[in-house]
Amino acid sequence: MRIVVAHNRYREAQPSGENTIVDSEIAQLTAAGVEVLPFIRSSDEIPSMSKAAKALLPISPIWAPRAQQDLSRLLTEHRPDALHLHNPYPLISPWVVRTAHKHGVPVVQTVHNYRQVCSSGIYFRDGVICQDCKGRALGIPAIKHRCYRDSAAQSALMATTLAVHRGTWRSVDRYVALTTAIADHLREYGIPDDRIVVKPNAVPDPGRPAPLGDGFLYMARLSPEKGVDLLLDAWRRHPVGALGTLRVAGDGELRPLVEAAAAERPDVVYLGQLDRAGVRAAVEASAVVIAASMWHDVLPTVIIEALASGRPVLGTALGGIPYLVGADAPHEPAGTGPAEIASAVVGRDGPAMPAGIGLGEAGWVVAPEPAALAAALPVARANASELAPAARARYERTFHPDVVTKQLINIYAGLPRPR
Repeated sequence: MRIVVAHNRYREAQPSGENTIVDSEIAQLTAAGVEVLPFIRSSDEIPSMSKAAKALLPISPIWAPRAQQDLSRLLTEHRPDALHLHNPYPLISPWVVRTAHKHGVPVVQTVHNYRQVCSSGIYFRDGVICQDCKGRALGIPAIKHRCYRDSAAQSALMATTLAVHRGTWRSVDRYVALTTAIADHLREYGIPDDRIVVKPNAVPDPGRPAPLGDGFLYMARLSPEKGVDLLLDAWRRHPVGALGTLRVAGDGELRPLVEAAAAERPDVVYLGQLDRAGVRAAVEASAVVIAASMWHDVLPTVIIEALASGRPVLGTALGGIPYLVGADAPHEPAGTGPAEIASAVVGRDGPAMPAGIGLGEAGWVVAPEPAALAAALPVARANASELAPAARARYERTFHPDVVTKQLINIYAGLPRPR
């Protein structure tokens, strides 16, 4: 089996879980005997481009002529079984779908965000969930609010790109939805069920879990949509030391809030940006990992890393988080408010949960509100040891590289034959 993997890498200065996942997936496919032909561009290439190439950048998200020429040569020479697209912006363009189809090559796309509809890709603006562009022929609100790179001109370009390529996206042969929430997003966009497959990402197996540590770990970008301010608000509602230690890892615009909390309370420790060894040590030192996202987070990799290490997860009931922890709650449509989420989350059979706390196979979900998260913190700490074995079991069954890679190969094998 021969597969072209197409991806526009995000800048190396901007830590990207998507870059890491693409690299890992290529390695896993290669180890499984698949011949992978990388078709990779990087946004780091832009500063060194020629003047002529830079002059074409404004139209690259729509067409990217150089990328289409290069891809055509690759497809003609190697005649792959499929093209697997990840991020097309800005140097590859969704037009690669049309180029692949012109050569009779079926296309798979993994959906890492909401950019079929939303110019920023995250359905989040000015501190709240925003879906003002949903259902519009052209995303005028995105232009008005400068949603893409805080630029009206670039937002207009991205909104135009999404309008131009609506038909392109609907021609993709198979979509890989990382969670059931993304599958719902695609259905709302008009993609038929038979072209959607739910397949999560995988992380390497760290081996047998170490005994549970104590306290909590929050590990994410320190930005408003990731909810570190929500977590700190909830944490302050408990006496110092009552919940053990809160470890915070990451960097971003809200770093001063974390540093102030660490200076204010001895039970808050700021770890900074961690390397892989530091991540492993921080996870093992903790009993519960927190995912406090304020947006419909697609698939926070930190949750899968927690499950792999046998750590249950306390998260907000948004996006893919309920799916990741195996919460038996009906998926809430994107845009559902906190009150509706709190009333809809229902615990599965097992220990009785306080109102508003949903119990899943490998963790708990709550509304993205300080009071709800504060109420769940002691519950998670008291019950972490009971869910730890189930967390590891869920990883082995659903997120282990062997399981996920086999599923992806089956997706390729089930594609329609070349046109």
